[in-house]
Amino acid sequence: MKLECSVEKIKNAISQVERITGKNLTLPVLSSVLLITSGKSLKLRSTNLSLGVEIEIPAKIEKEGVLAISGSALNATFSNIFQNENVFLEDKDGNLLIKTKKSQIKLKSQPHEDFPTIPIVAGASFEIESKKLIEGIKSVHYSSSVSDIKPEISSVFIYTNGDSLVFVSTDSFRLAEKKVKTKGLEEIPGILIPFKNISEILKIFGELQGNVKVCFNKNQISFSSDNVYLTSRIIDGVFPDYRQIIPKDSLTDVVVLKQDLLNALKLSNVFSDKFNQVNLLIKPKEKVFELSSANNDIGENKTYLDAVINGEAIELSFNYKYLLDCFQSLTTDSISIKLSGTSKPIIITSVSDSSFTYLIMPINR
Repeated sequence: MKLECSVEKIKNAISQVERITGKNLTLPVLSSVLLITSGKSLKLRSTNLSLGVEIEIPAKIEKEGVLAISGSALNATFSNIFQNENVFLEDKDGNLLIKTKKSQIKLKSQPHEDFPTIPIVAGASFEIESKKLIEGIKSVHYSSSVSDIKPEISSVFIYTNGDSLVFVSTDSFRLAEKKVKTKGLEEIPGILIPFKNISEILKIFGELQGNVKVCFNKNQISFSSDNVYLTSRIIDGVFPDYRQIIPKDSLTDVVVLKQDLLNALKLSNVFSDKFNQVNLLIKPKEKVFELSSANNDIGENKTYLDAVINGEAIELSFNYKYLLDCFQSLTTDSISIKLSGTSKPIIITSVSDSSFTYLIMPINR
């Protein structure tokens, strides 16, 4: 192996692939990044067996070859090379020699023969704008369960509904659904992407422009753009039929400014108890929309908000953190809150934007 490439391009690629390296006592090579030179490019590959990625960058190749180098050592090395210039890489006695104008570094390699292949996923496929894919995942992923006890809800669920790609996640206490309009979709009955893989998908494709091609079968899903190829395993399970728990009608409707509610929630947080409980009192006749919280060790708080209120009076409690999470997904200045009773879910949407729906279960008193 012998090549020359841009410091900036290889530095960015290493920082992305290194995060996906794995720790496995029976397969220590998983902690390394595989460097492959061929044609006019350098490929950097890593996997933790659940997730795999390959990033290709342009390079001037003098000699082809393959080396496996510790991901953490490689990332630490290039994080501290600040020259915005080209770097020279060479296989020297089975190790990696790195040269710049002011540095000469040797990194020990690991046997690469046991490095797993990253599967080329064959099956159904569709294309979507990268920003739409990221928007869909970002809008819902925080509602996933972080526990693996029920893997089907420790996931982001993706399916088609008409001309929309629908993203859903739930931890059984709250649920987020985002519909993203996408042209040329064929029917997708449902894909479950593990929650623990979601953050890396967001980081790797979050800044990419253009389209992403998505291929999937019953075991794997892949996302690919011009120079990035990422695969993830798919959870074998059935996502809950969540649509049956979304109330069809409401008893009380509220429209409130998003920023006002956000400020009130942050204030209520100061006085909330160990269950993060905030109390909501709505009296349409008196035009009262009140948030309150109390903590025996700190004190108590009541905040009254201006709001448009219709329907019946209602009082209930909820976990303020669950409501706080969804503000990143609400796209308008005003939000709609629909309530169907003290034990029924609270439904939150953006006013004039029905693409995002958020559901919170109240706390039983």
